Amino acid sequence: MLNTPLAERMRPQTLDELAGQQHLTGEGSILRKAIEQGKIPSMILWGPPGVGKTTIAGIIANSLQFPFYQLSAISSGVKEIREVIEAAKTHDGAVLFIDEIHRFNKSQQDALLGAVEKGTITLIGATTENPSFEVNSALLSRCQVYVLKALQEEDLIHLLNMAMEKDPAIASKKLQLKETASLIRISGGDARKLLNLFEIVCEQLGANDTITEEVVMTIAQHKVALYDKSGEQHYDIVSAFIKSMRGSDPNAAVYWLARMIDGGEDVKFIARRMLIFASEDIGNANPNALLMANTTFQAVSVIGYPESRIILSQCAIFLATSVKSNASYMAIDEALDVVRKKGDLPVPLHLRNAPTRMMKNMDYGKDYQYAHHFANNFVLQEFLPEALSGTRFYSPQKNTREEEIRKFLKERWKDIYGY
Repeated sequence: MLNTPLAERMRPQTLDELAGQQHLTGEGSILRKAIEQGKIPSMILWGPPGVGKTTIAGIIANSLQFPFYQLSAISSGVKEIREVIEAAKTHDGAVLFIDEIHRFNKSQQDALLGAVEKGTITLIGATTENPSFEVNSALLSRCQVYVLKALQEEDLIHLLNMAMEKDPAIASKKLQLKETASLIRISGGDARKLLNLFEIVCEQLGANDTITEEVVMTIAQHKVALYDKSGEQHYDIVSAFIKSMRGSDPNAAVYWLARMIDGGEDVKFIARRMLIFASEDIGNANPNALLMANTTFQAVSVIGYPESRIILSQCAIFLATSVKSNASYMAIDEALDVVRKKGDLPVPLHLRNAPTRMMKNMDYGKDYQYAHHFANNFVLQEFLPEALSGTRFYSPQKNTREEEIRKFLKERWKDIYGY
């Protein structure tokens, strides 16, 4: 039906029609073999938007001739999951495809466990987020994770040419596709977005017209936000956001935040970046920064857009206007460097645990001094391996909070670490 969007009309029905993903679906590939043998494991398809996750799920269901159920994690819950599982029990097998499975909470994901383990359903979950973070370990252990790659330029051009050749509405106009760069750039490697944008452009043109960069931009600029969540611009804008906060510029930070929000960036991705920033760039100069960022991450995970924009803005401004220190970040990297160069240095005997008589006879724990038995809960003793005695990893920086830390360390460790 021509009322159906072009991306849906052009959806591949077989693996041979699928653009890209040859590492999974090409001749001799792991997923193609599984489909050909009819032995499909439950799986998580992880990759950018519009690279074929939904299409692969449909092809699998068709090849197995199983009933195909589809849920969206945005609009479905435990009730809908249980209804599908009950329906699947009346068949020898069924495929349940869950789009954006990373949006399911733990209880919703747990509702799938029994049916997946018993084989009542073959679960296919699609996610744009790292499943290690977003899918609970119990469900993840029961699924194979397949990583889908961003579509290459030649894949996208192939899709455009196929649409011009095979879609009746477009083919009938006999258009000339002269330039494709704008179509590809605006779509950001998302095949669905590309084809639907292409359809908008084609609808505005007459028979035998030519598709150029100027034509595409004129038609599309007021319809498409120029923000690519999976490509170079995505990383450039995130970089600008982080560097603006590091540079203590709340105005620039909020601007780049607005660019990400307007482009539909995932709220948890933004909050996760601020959580890392709070420790990496602020640290003990203002310990409340980590608390603020963590609270923000938890809040936006529950609330989502549009209200999350306010919480994200508050946190970004707080982080941008906070005093900065990367001392903790530098300390752990220096310590890791020493560990890799020096290897596994022995723990000093007086610091070792001595749960058995034999260990005590070997002087494990001997001469350890319990700090709380001394004035100010401190006694001078060695805590590093002998080969590293006096090695200083942490150097407080010049800000109010870390000057207090420096004073604390100087009173206790001046003779050993030189604070």
